Amino acid sequence: MIRFVRALCFIAALASAAAAWGQAQPFHVLAFYSTHVEKDHVDFALQAIPFFKTMAGRDHFDFTATSNWDDMNPAVLKQYQVILWLDDEPSTPAQRAAFQNYMEHGGAWLGFHIAGYIDNRKTWPWFADFLGTVFYGNSWPPLPAKLDIDDLAHPAMKGLPSTFVSPANEWYSWKPDPRSNPNIKVLMTLDPANYPLGFKDTLTGGDIPVTWTNTKYKMLYTNIGHGDKIFSNPTQNLFLENALLWLGSVSK
Repeated sequence: MIRFVRALCFIAALASAAAAWGQAQPFHVLAFYSTHVEKDHVDFALQAIPFFKTMAGRDHFDFTATSNWDDMNPAVLKQYQVILWLDDEPSTPAQRAAFQNYMEHGGAWLGFHIAGYIDNRKTWPWFADFLGTVFYGNSWPPLPAKLDIDDLAHPAMKGLPSTFVSPANEWYSWKPDPRSNPNIKVLMTLDPANYPLGFKDTLTGGDIPVTWTNTKYKMLYTNIGHGDKIFSNPTQNLFLENALLWLGSVSK
């Protein structure tokens, strides 16, 4: 009888713990996108939305997407723990100020491809510092590329091989090299074996990071995100899932 009672107590304790875990609030993600930008960028965004919705169901977080960039305001942003820019960036002073305030007060950001397109520091000085660099050049047409993982121990790289071939993408180069900034931690780089990369516009060599984080913030930028082939690679999909779950975690 005593053993039976103890067993019941043990089962009750497990049930209580499971209930407490189930009641924990999931993190909330808001993805911004545009439909009036380059078609390849729209194609990426329209595939990214169902990809992240499916992930949200699997990993138990809330995911919302909006094409209204005026939602980039303090009242809306405070409801979300992670912000995504899928194929565009804020265009008004009010939107930019709201995003800066959000990030400086503990928000998290995942930016794809064109989200990092700033070719002149004067355009948005704070964002140039936040990103750690500005756009310098690109490859064209979109091509697959071998990517090297710089830090396999980083949570965003969990379970990834040391190299993999990314689906066709337009690849950017940067100036200065993000790696030269002490606040930047590079996570993924174009392998030198890719060069020359491109035909009409060609990247001929050099250290070209693809994915990095500014350690002053909870953020991750990746150059991945051009066209409708991005989600065709399971290894890359794992990276994207890791990245979002890392950004949605409590720890930085």
